[in-house]
Amino acid sequence: MATIKDSLDEPVLIPSISPSVTDDELQGLSLYEQKCVLINREMDSNGMGRYQWSIWLLCGFGYFIDLLWAQAFGLVLRPLQQELGIPANQSGNISTAFSAGLTAGAFTWGVLVDIIGRRWAFNLTCLISAAFGLGLGACDSYTSFLVVTAFCGFGIGGNIPIDTTICLEFLPQNRRFLLVLLSLFQPIGVVICSVIAYGFIPPYSCSPNFVEPNPAPSCRDVPTGTPCCTRASNMGWRYLMFTLGAITLSIFFLRFVVFNFQESPKFLVYRGKDQKAIEVLQKIAKFNKRQSSLTIEDFSSLRVDSADHSAAGLLGAGDEQETLSFWGKFKLEFSRYGMLFSSKSATYLTILVWLTYIMDFWGFTLAGGYLPSIIAAKNVVINRDLKHTYRSYVYIYLPGIVGVLLGGAMYKVPAIGRKWSMVISSALMGISIFLFSAANSNASNIGLNVMEYFFQSMFNAILYGWTPEQFPTAIRGTACGIAAFWGRLFGIVAPQIAQHLLPSTSKPTADDYAKVLYLAGGITLGCVVTTALLPNKMLNRQSM
Repeated sequence: MATIKDSLDEPVLIPSISPSVTDDELQGLSLYEQKCVLINREMDSNGMGRYQWSIWLLCGFGYFIDLLWAQAFGLVLRPLQQELGIPANQSGNISTAFSAGLTAGAFTWGVLVDIIGRRWAFNLTCLISAAFGLGLGACDSYTSFLVVTAFCGFGIGGNIPIDTTICLEFLPQNRRFLLVLLSLFQPIGVVICSVIAYGFIPPYSCSPNFVEPNPAPSCRDVPTGTPCCTRASNMGWRYLMFTLGAITLSIFFLRFVVFNFQESPKFLVYRGKDQKAIEVLQKIAKFNKRQSSLTIEDFSSLRVDSADHSAAGLLGAGDEQETLSFWGKFKLEFSRYGMLFSSKSATYLTILVWLTYIMDFWGFTLAGGYLPSIIAAKNVVINRDLKHTYRSYVYIYLPGIVGVLLGGAMYKVPAIGRKWSMVISSALMGISIFLFSAANSNASNIGLNVMEYFFQSMFNAILYGWTPEQFPTAIRGTACGIAAFWGRLFGIVAPQIAQHLLPSTSKPTADDYAKVLYLAGGITLGCVVTTALLPNKMLNRQSM
């Protein structure tokens, strides 16, 4: 038996590979859970083979486009306002529309991934994101932009719940820290988006630009013939949308055409498709240039001492579900969700996870959505131009990569572990937001935002990697999806409240935006409390 750090604070025993299927480790487990133990052994024997690295990379691209697009809407807000004449007190509608799509996507895809399987959800989310992302560049009205943004968000919203679920089910157990390192792709996405925006928006935006005292007005607000901000002179934000849509389409191509993604063996076993699960394991082994040691006879030789009444074994019984009526299948399908509240400890964990996601998403939705506008407003005071503003985003987000790496390292430090790493990073994230609201110099604008994004990246990396480990395969996608759903839902509420803190008849000043920062920082500090209250032991000592 080998020991690794696989809970918040306690070491967990990981089974060594053995041809025996009748050892003590299988005692007391349901038939489905015993099969999962054997699948884990087979995955462990693969190690980090070619297939596992390919899965990790492709799942990382899901994280990549998540923040690639989230960053984009903050970056295009200013030129979009100038061209379409959007008042400041309606500026939060873009973030709200995107969050609405993300919310619907997180819930829908989180549930569907446990019903239709990992493969189709894995590919369809990218295709939907790409199609509507490309359409954003062609929008000519604020209403159409908001509608297409919501549909783009619907596709993107499923990425993180699906990608963490898939990655966990294919990684060997002693490489689970790579779940945390998936978040490396998020700051990379933000940086790349900022670099592309720097190349397109300053040179292809209306002049004088929006950060100058007297920007060109929208053509919708002035008589015909008056100099104004036209579409032709403000194509930068459209070029950005087209480019990001093309990048997302390329990722779909890699996932669907280039790589032959196999369905999760644990999902197949849960659906009573043991033979298909064995075939998938054999294909993975062949891709890794080795032989699979697990056979259908190993599954057939498993036995349970008593009737299997565990929730995890409900759909894994075989073909009996085929004889059920539609309503019977419906009730059987949704009976799984009671596992989230099956005991006091499960209920306690579920509620704390939901509250953590709510407060985390509240904070970074406001910070990410309004940061470009806040920095632009502050740069007016210290006489910095639009190019300097967009260049600053690269400096701010690049250190987030180091934050993720630090999160991955802390994930395995016994003295601190995942729980206290989340407590510390969420506290420093909230504090940095408050400090940024009070200072205004070139050094503080960049430095304090570097600090905020550094600890945001660290916190989210650990949170996203830790969450799927707490729930079994039967509801893993659903549990991650619902947690993200609550976070995304409050990501809708947050900008709606924030935009009413801004003036409706004049351009907001740095002092006006400070109110938004106080709202973001205060709620973010709530994560300190919820993560401190998290249990010290995992509900599942081995991923089922």
